[in-house]
Amino acid sequence: MTCFDAHSDLLYDVTRRSLAGETRVLETHHLDRLRRGGVEGLVLACWYGAGDGHTFWKDVPGAGSDAARLRIMADCARAELARCREIRLVRTVKEAEEARAAGQIYAFLGIEGMAAFDGDADGIDRFYELGGRLGMLTWNEENAFAAGAGADPEKGLTDRGRAAVRRMEDLGMVVDVSHLSDGGFWDVMDLAAGPVIASHSNCRALCDVRRNLTDDQLRAIRDSGGVVGLNVYHSFVHADPARQTAETLALHAARMAEVMGVEHVGCGFDFCEFFGPPDNEGAAGLEDASRIGNLFRCLEKLGMSREERALIARDNFLRVFRQVLG
Repeated sequence: MTCFDAHSDLLYDVTRRSLAGETRVLETHHLDRLRRGGVEGLVLACWYGAGDGHTFWKDVPGAGSDAARLRIMADCARAELARCREIRLVRTVKEAEEARAAGQIYAFLGIEGMAAFDGDADGIDRFYELGGRLGMLTWNEENAFAAGAGADPEKGLTDRGRAAVRRMEDLGMVVDVSHLSDGGFWDVMDLAAGPVIASHSNCRALCDVRRNLTDDQLRAIRDSGGVVGLNVYHSFVHADPARQTAETLALHAARMAEVMGVEHVGCGFDFCEFFGPPDNEGAAGLEDASRIGNLFRCLEKLGMSREERALIARDNFLRVFRQVLG
């Protein structure tokens, strides 16, 4: 069974290795794992944050601002994708289907936080022109658009953030709430006219962390027509390290299906093993993209039919993308 991963941080590794002089990073380090895991398509997220001395960015000249880091990452991504014939950047589901028929992995471009735009909604237009089709207002920080999951949970969208959501919908971009504060989440849900997704979040009822969603939030996404993507990151799966497993993540899927309906559950794996230690591990059995099949075997053991597993694997997110992007 093939799958669509609605949140991949591979561009982080592409940028890190490209700046160190490597080329063909996707082919050399990632393509085999994607193929073995059955990944037919993904969202390549531009996460350019954490320029605070804890990532490779500290050693990159001229990368002191969010805007500079996003520009550098976009340049590295453009050069890498031009070299990699097996992965094709797409803008619509029709283009994705054409790439799949040609044996290519299709990739949509997303942005994981808009701090680089400094509150200027014109940045959204520029990102859209680059091919961007999915947007998160924040990572975990508070910026000119909104409060992120690491900020005050009572704070939400600013006036500029509300204008940004409207602009994304007008352009035909998928609105993603995975990294918003609770207040920001509800502001988006009150404002959005179309489907809203959480590309990589689990159930707060099973793992009580700020990045997971409450049952009420899950229902709100369902009511918008959206989808929530399962996240393999170990600390979002269970508080007990012994239960940070593929089997437990499958229970998150079952809970989501019970609360929202299986038509609103998807995959947004957020594999981070290439970030390096510490604390970026996926749940046991889901250490990297090559192990994705373990999740679907767990879902089968829970009694999910092949049709239900196919909805989770790819069809639900592609339904939303088709509706929003065309």
